[in-house]
Amino acid sequence: METQLDPMKDDLPLMANTSHMLVKHYILDLAVDFKSKVIEGIIVLFFETGSRYKKTSSTGKEGCQSQFDEICKMRASEPCHSPVTNVSACSSVTEYNDFAVCGKGEEDTSDKNGNHSNKEQASGISSSRNCCDIENHGSKDFLLVLDCCDLSILKVEEVDVAAVSGIEKFTRSAKLTDVSKELENLRNHIVHELVTLPADRWKEQLYYFTCCSQAPGCGELLFTTGTWSLEIRKSGIQTPTDFPHAIRIWYKTKPEGRSVTWTTDQSGRPCVYTMGSPINNRALFPCQEPPVALSTWQASVRTAAGFVVLMSGENSAEPVQLPEGTLSWYYYVTMPMPASTFTIAVGCWQEVKQQSFTAAVQTNTEFSLPSSQADFRWHEEICGHVEYPCRFQNPAARSQAVIPYRLFAPWCLMERCEEHLLQLIPQCLSAAYTTLGTHPFSRLDVLIVPSNFSSLGMASPHIIFLSQSVLPGGSHLCGTRLCHEIAHAWFGLAIGARDWTEEWLSEGFATFFEDVFWARAQQLSHDEVKGQQELKALLRWRRLRDEVQNSEEELQVLRPKKDSTGELSESGASVVKYGLKAEKIFMQVHYLKGYFLLQSLARIIGETSYLASLRKFVHKFHGQLVLSQDFLCMLLEDIPEQKESGLTVESIFQNWLDTSGMPKPLLEEGETWKECQLVQQVSGEVTKWIQTNQRIRKSSKKKRKQDEVVFQKVRHRWCELVVKHKYVPGYGDVETFLREDQAMGVYLYGELMVNEDVKQQELARKCFAAAREHMDASSAKVVAEMLF
Repeated sequence: METQLDPMKDDLPLMANTSHMLVKHYILDLAVDFKSKVIEGIIVLFFETGSRYKKTSSTGKEGCQSQFDEICKMRASEPCHSPVTNVSACSSVTEYNDFAVCGKGEEDTSDKNGNHSNKEQASGISSSRNCCDIENHGSKDFLLVLDCCDLSILKVEEVDVAAVSGIEKFTRSAKLTDVSKELENLRNHIVHELVTLPADRWKEQLYYFTCCSQAPGCGELLFTTGTWSLEIRKSGIQTPTDFPHAIRIWYKTKPEGRSVTWTTDQSGRPCVYTMGSPINNRALFPCQEPPVALSTWQASVRTAAGFVVLMSGENSAEPVQLPEGTLSWYYYVTMPMPASTFTIAVGCWQEVKQQSFTAAVQTNTEFSLPSSQADFRWHEEICGHVEYPCRFQNPAARSQAVIPYRLFAPWCLMERCEEHLLQLIPQCLSAAYTTLGTHPFSRLDVLIVPSNFSSLGMASPHIIFLSQSVLPGGSHLCGTRLCHEIAHAWFGLAIGARDWTEEWLSEGFATFFEDVFWARAQQLSHDEVKGQQELKALLRWRRLRDEVQNSEEELQVLRPKKDSTGELSESGASVVKYGLKAEKIFMQVHYLKGYFLLQSLARIIGETSYLASLRKFVHKFHGQLVLSQDFLCMLLEDIPEQKESGLTVESIFQNWLDTSGMPKPLLEEGETWKECQLVQQVSGEVTKWIQTNQRIRKSSKKKRKQDEVVFQKVRHRWCELVVKHKYVPGYGDVETFLREDQAMGVYLYGELMVNEDVKQQELARKCFAAAREHMDASSAKVVAEMLF
């Protein structure tokens, strides 16, 4: 049944028709202009025919070199539209170690050959009137649909990959019979051979992707843009099989585009970065956003001198000097990932290095796994994903406890990062390896992002963003957040959710392993671990209780689509339920319910057996997309004795995933954790501070100043107390917090308004007016609804 693609305003549409054509590789060649706040350039996309329309018969194995030679002669009389790049730059190169995408491409805003710019979309191709009718055997042209928003599309053309020197090696197995379609079929066959090269030829593959991306064009394609999509067609082409499988798009982002934020860092220098927008990357480049569109990419980014480009990439890029004082940064990824995981940050970042500190755990050191972890080694010999250079198959990678890492920050935060964060990275990486084994990614960059970042952290392939708000919390807050984001390398990235509404598969697992990793990084005793976990469980239980009491029930369900979870339309398009609901981004129900479900299973199964099963899950499903039942079925099959106790997939769905409110098994848990010794110690400490706060009110102003310094160690709680007790001398602290800690400050706006105090409401509006320009759209919308 066709999924309804006229979504409610709170649902995010995924428009790409991935069942018809599936992108396998992107090459981006971009230039960042801070004056105009625009990223401009070219993207080349390489496709395979989608699963619904792949030919069942195998291609013939006979050679077709003579046909290739004949087609080369035919091309001489065919008009070509070539970008500025000279393909000869690649034609004589035989080594595959270094790659560069250096073509700038021409700016073409003309409407020849039926092209339509964004300004003309009202009179251009209408998606409702020109939608491809494949089921009617090609009565209309096939329409390729890409996810696209807030972009100016300048030109779209087919790429003549057959023009690349040396590409004939990919034509020998082609079977070409229809003379009129020989050239088109040959191009698509070349792309097919290129995207299906064996994993051990990845360097050669990237080399030829680069060469093909710089090949001449061979005809412009018709296109139009809609609110959420870019639609492309080629006149007379009626099926995905015959549609060009390599296309080039010239485009520009818009300053107001929602995939990136243009702002200044804490040192006042301009920067731009992807901040985890609800619309993902469709306002950064045209792409296929459904998770099923797993792809690799290469990207070359040009910036002015003085700027550093950090990106999701397997290599630690070194800048190449270009004319006119610009630098070019090149990254690549060989593990297929959803386009939503692509991340970029451009700014005057400084690498943080500590001269006096030598990590006890050195990068690239080989480690022997503890005997308790040896049980999962055999799983590493078998991978269930599509072929790529997998680290789980690499003996050197499997013994690498600490992957290479770097830490970047604005200049003014370097000292604090060196003091609180730098030495924690190897400790947390090592703890993660001890728990789960092989790191899925080959390296890690950690970046302290600007103060307008609306979260405490965000993980992407090879790079983690952390909020500056973690730094005042010292090693504990830095360490726990770092462990949470490192856990996403396995859960959320290496293993992704097939349906984005099942966020708990990422956030619940990361919250669970955050505690495990951090306990091992601190080398705590068993009793200390138990005390910390019980204290955190109690605090999380209270937070979850408060959230379900003060939020919409529909947003509390971990599997909102229930039995239709993972279903797609005939074309592959779908919607992310509540994906655009602004307040959803601040809810923690997926973190907390998911965490408590995993904790509950650990208690039932036993910690040792449970962690062994989770390691097995990693090695069985890395590089793949999963649904909740994939994990639960594997877990229960691994421990069949639990079925006798009534623990089933259906019961877990009913109690935990498919209902709102507090899960039934959790209702009585809050009382049990209160008996924990550490909880009682913390309760006593809270009582002491309440009494201290009362004494402060009665003492001199000088005394208040001294004690307020102590309170700065728990700044968020201090600001809550200032607001609650209308402590006017502390309003300056609240203003500073809302300016510098936007990742944690959104809730304070609500506290300032709910008291209905004129001074507090004025303070809230003053702070919002100063910060609004730099806030992300979701945060600004939520705060505006609180204030006005």
